[in-house]
Amino acid sequence: MSPKSAPVPKSASKIPGYAWVVLFAIYLATLAAPLNQFKVPPLMPILRETFGLSYSSAGWLMSIFSVMGFVLAIPAGFILGRIGIKMTALIAVGATMIGSALGALANTSNLLFAGRFIEGVGMGLIMVAAPSAVSLWFPANKRALPMGLWATSVGIGYVTSLNLAPVLTEAYSWKAVWWVGAGIAAVAFVFFAIFFRLPRPEEMHEAPAPKPASKGVSEKPVSLTKAMANKSLWMLSISFGCFNLAVLAINSFYTDFLNTVRGYPLASASFITSLIMLLAIFFGPLGGYVSDRMGSRKTLIVFPFIVMAILFLFPFTVTGWMIAAFMIVFGIMAGPIAPVILAAVPEVMPSLQLAGIGMGVAALCQNLGMFIGPALFGYLLEATNWTTAGYLMIPVCAIGALAAWLAKIR
Repeated sequence: MSPKSAPVPKSASKIPGYAWVVLFAIYLATLAAPLNQFKVPPLMPILRETFGLSYSSAGWLMSIFSVMGFVLAIPAGFILGRIGIKMTALIAVGATMIGSALGALANTSNLLFAGRFIEGVGMGLIMVAAPSAVSLWFPANKRALPMGLWATSVGIGYVTSLNLAPVLTEAYSWKAVWWVGAGIAAVAFVFFAIFFRLPRPEEMHEAPAPKPASKGVSEKPVSLTKAMANKSLWMLSISFGCFNLAVLAINSFYTDFLNTVRGYPLASASFITSLIMLLAIFFGPLGGYVSDRMGSRKTLIVFPFIVMAILFLFPFTVTGWMIAAFMIVFGIMAGPIAPVILAAVPEVMPSLQLAGIGMGVAALCQNLGMFIGPALFGYLLEATNWTTAGYLMIPVCAIGALAAWLAKIR
């Protein structure tokens, strides 16, 4: 909020009861995207064999999902302003549904890639629309917890896909996973259309802008160029991009590694890999809560990044029980980073009205990281080996920690 804005009354810090209904609608709409995004990793060995894909080509099955994410990231902020949060989110969920159905019909890799590309439109739009909606309904001093709860949708989608996909594939075929993904998106579409609405004036937590003191005096609107030039916004967004690059790299291929190198059955390999996000589901909201209580965003971003950098020494060298232990610790550390970064982004913007633009920049770097991570890791596997590819994620985590440290956040 700009310094000239009127102070927010105490009642504005209260959370409206309907905000939690809206949060649930936002949650379901968001869930459809990661649920479909992460259906590839547990089936990577099957898809590689079915379509004759190399490791690098298989990596592109994950990376192509994020192409429209970073293409639409900045325009999504303008799209929000033009057609509103509700219509943007409905388009997002609709694209996910159509893309998944198209993939289910694929008999060639080209059609499968085309479906993944369309699904990615949904992720690109919903990851801007959803946090912007959370920011509208929840006051800043109570926002990290609902943002953390919303962020668990990524973990829930990931865990569900990794554990459900092998079961559906064994009972039917890999195409059943794509049809189920399309069905879940259809349900989310209907629920969001019915229950989502914008807050009424009495439910708004930010006071309206004051009227000019005199007829000739008005508050100068914040320049969009100046808002986009916000150094702290870009530092947070770069940090977010590094996080997604590193996490998507290991998440995309670890099931394949456990199955083909360690000899785990596909269902067991998928379950162990899902432990990362399973722990993140709980430690994301907890990290948001701790961040609110401590009054610090930076600590809950930088420290986990440093530990993650150290952990990348071990993923492809540990054996036995240490594999599960590694996944648990990694999940605990990864959990707080995304929700705390997303809670910090609106706070570095000059006003809440520009939160959508801030989220657009964050989504740009997020999707760029998700685009680079799987494809890059696939190429690294072909050029080096599993262990070396893991080591090369360490500098990525270091850059993420440094960028967050340089951001001017509390």
